[in-house]
Amino acid sequence: MYFTDRGIEELQARRGDEEVSLAWLAERLSEFVDLNPDFEIPVERLATWLARLDDEDE
Repeated sequence: MYFTDRGIEELQARRGDEEVSLAWLAERLSEFVDLNPDFEIPVERLATWLARLDDEDE
């Protein structure tokens, strides 16, 4: 188990039954980066990965 798995598990346990829009998620990610600029690159990579999940080229 990676250290980050605990955060993912907490997210699933606390908010797993909620439905949110991708616009809401994008706003939260932007807010997080504003508060934690050191995480800009990992958040950018995650957002790009999520945006391109259905791309057949990758």
